[in-house]
Amino acid sequence: MNGKKTVLYFSLAASLALISVGIFAPNQLEMFSNSALSFIYNHLGWFILGSVFTFFIFCMYLGLSKFGHIRLGDDDDRPEYKTATWIGMLFSASIGISLVFWGVAEPVSYYIDPPYGQGSSEQSAKLAMQFVYLHWGVSAWACYAVVGVSLAFFQFRKKLPSSLSSVFYPLLGDKVKGSFGKFIDVVVILSIVIGIATSLGFGTLQVNSGMNYLWGLPVSFSTQAIIILIISLIYVGSTVSGLQGAMKHLSNLNMLLAFALLAFVLFLGPTQTIFQIFFQGISDYAQNFVGMSFRTEPYGDGSWIASWTLFYFGWWIAWAPLVGSFVARISKGRTIKEFMMGAIFIPVLGSFFWFAVMGGSAIALIQNAGQTALATAVSADVTSALFKFFDYFPMSVFLSVLAMVLVLIFFITSANSAVFVLGMISENGNPNPSHFTKVVWGIVIAIIAAVLIMTGGLAGLQSILVATAIPLAILLLFICYSTYLGLKDELASPRTEKSKEIQETKRVEEPERKESKGLQDELVLSISKKKKAPKKSVVNVPK
Repeated sequence: MNGKKTVLYFSLAASLALISVGIFAPNQLEMFSNSALSFIYNHLGWFILGSVFTFFIFCMYLGLSKFGHIRLGDDDDRPEYKTATWIGMLFSASIGISLVFWGVAEPVSYYIDPPYGQGSSEQSAKLAMQFVYLHWGVSAWACYAVVGVSLAFFQFRKKLPSSLSSVFYPLLGDKVKGSFGKFIDVVVILSIVIGIATSLGFGTLQVNSGMNYLWGLPVSFSTQAIIILIISLIYVGSTVSGLQGAMKHLSNLNMLLAFALLAFVLFLGPTQTIFQIFFQGISDYAQNFVGMSFRTEPYGDGSWIASWTLFYFGWWIAWAPLVGSFVARISKGRTIKEFMMGAIFIPVLGSFFWFAVMGGSAIALIQNAGQTALATAVSADVTSALFKFFDYFPMSVFLSVLAMVLVLIFFITSANSAVFVLGMISENGNPNPSHFTKVVWGIVIAIIAAVLIMTGGLAGLQSILVATAIPLAILLLFICYSTYLGLKDELASPRTEKSKEIQETKRVEEPERKESKGLQDELVLSISKKKKAPKKSVVNVPK
C-alpha cells in the first residue's frame, strides 16, 4: 500500500462500492445507517458534545497563548489573499449553501417544536434563535479550525505534504508516509465525497423545488439530473482554472449576492425587530453556551437533542476534513492568532446575522403578524420554505431567483474546494493537483449525487456521514494532541528562538538607532558649517 496512486485507487474503489450499494440496496443502506445513528445518539451522544467543546477550548488556547504569534508559513510569509476575500472563501467553501437552505426552515421548525416548553409561543421564539446560534456558532467552526490550523502548520511551517496524515508526524514520525498514513487519507477522502455528494443532492432538490414553485417545472429525476449535469460542468471547469482565478471571483460574487439578498429582506422586512432578534439571540447564546453545549437530557427521551443538536455536531465533525483542508490551503502566511480570530468569530457573526434576518423575519411574521400559514408551509416542505417566505415581500420572484442563483454559486464554490482538496490528498499531498484527478473526482461526486436522488438514498447517506463522527472525533482529538506537540517543539526550535531574538533586538535597538542617527546628523551639520566657514573668510578678505 505504498504506491504513489494507492490512495486514489483505494478511495475510488470505496466510492464505486458506495454507488453500487446506493443503486442495488438503498433500503438496506438506510436501515443500517439509521441503526448506527440511533446507537450513537443513545450511547455516545455525550462523547460528541464533549469532543466539540474540547475543540473550541483548544482553538481558543492556541489563539490566545504563546503559540498565537507562530506564523503558518515562514517568518517572512504574508497572507496570499486579502482578508475580505479570505472571509468570503471561508463562507463559500463551507456552510454558505446550508445557510440558504436552512435560513428560514430551521428557526421556524424550532419555533413550532422547541426543545422544551410550549411551541408557537414567545418563549419558543427566543429558544429558536438561541439553539440556531448554538448549532451554527463557534462549535461548528472550531471543528473546522482544528483541522485547518493543524494542516496549515505542518504543511507550510514544517514543509510536510498537504494530507491530513501529515499532522500525525509528531506522534508517528515517518510512519505517516506508510500504510497507516494512507489509510487515514482514504477515510478522509471517503467522508469528503459523502459530504459533498449529499450537499449537491439537497441543493439540487431545493433548486428543483424553487423552479417548480416559480415556473411549474416538474419535480422529477430528469429535471434534477439536468441540474446536476449543469452544476457539475461549471464546478469542474472552475476548479481547473485554479484557486487564484475561479474561486476568488466566485467567492467575491457570492458575498455580493448574499449581501444583496440580506439587504432586500432587512429593509423590506421588520428591520427594527431583526436587529432586536440579532442582539437578543447573541445574548441568550452567550449566557447559555456551556449549558446548551452539554445538554443531554438524561432524564427524558432526548429525541429533540438527538434529532438536532447531536445531528448538527456530528455533521460538523464529519465535514471538518473537507472544510479544514481547504481553509488551511487559503491561510498560508497568517499567524495562528489571526487564523483563530478570523476563522471562528467572523463567520459566526455573519451566520448569526443571516439567521436573524431570514429566520427572525419569518418568526416575526408568524408570531407578531399572525401569518401562521408560513409555519404550516415550513412543516410540510422545508425545501420550499425560503420561496414561500419570499411571498410576503415585494418583488418575491426576484428574491426567489436571486436565492436560487446564490444556492447554485455557493454549491459550485463548495464543490470546487472539495474537488481541489480531494485532488491534493489523492496525490499524496500535492498542493497543486493535476486537472485529471480533479475532473475524475468531480465526475464521481456528480454520479453519487444523481444515483442517491434516483434511489431515494440521500437520507441514508446523510445518516452514514453523521455516523462517521465518532471515529473522526477520535481522530480530531489525536490531531489536537499532535498539533500541541508540534507547536511546543516549534517554540523550542533554534529557528523560532532566533526569530524571536531578532525581533527583540530590533525592538530594543530601534530607539538607539534613531538616537545615533540624530547625533550623526548633528555632527554632519557641524562639520559642514566648519567647512563652509573658511571659504567665507577667504572671500571677504579685502585685496
